[in-house]
Amino acid sequence: MWPSLGTWVAAPALASLSGLAAAPLGVGVVVVVVVAVAAVVVLGLVRNSPVVVVTDGELRAGGARIPRSELGAATGYDGEDARRQRGPVLDARAHLVMRGWADGVVRVEVLDPEDPTPYWLVSTHRPADLARALQPGTGRPPRR
Repeated sequence: MWPSLGTWVAAPALASLSGLAAAPLGVGVVVVVVVAVAAVVVLGLVRNSPVVVVTDGELRAGGARIPRSELGAATGYDGEDARRQRGPVLDARAHLVMRGWADGVVRVEVLDPEDPTPYWLVSTHRPADLARALQPGTGRPPRR
């Protein structure tokens, strides 16, 4: 799940503003500061973008994984419905893989009675595609 276009636009803007702050120190310092800040921001965005993968055997979201045999219904939400899932109706025991730059979410019920987690709530730009990929008999990974 990659950051939105607006987030990527903010990276060079932040680097430029940092370079502006370093302007009194000379052009060489400005170049170093701009390149360093841009590299750190881009690296941070890439490293903090969780990968969501659906295979025949499991769902992987970020660093967590769960066998598909333990998953129930998957429902995609966007807009106001997604906001409600992230807020007013959220169960504190749910496993969350959330990023602010993805508006949609998919709620996947956990069937294992031994697992205290009632469901997973996963951010995605394409909630309908991810929910469809989690239906029985499917296993193709959705694109980030």
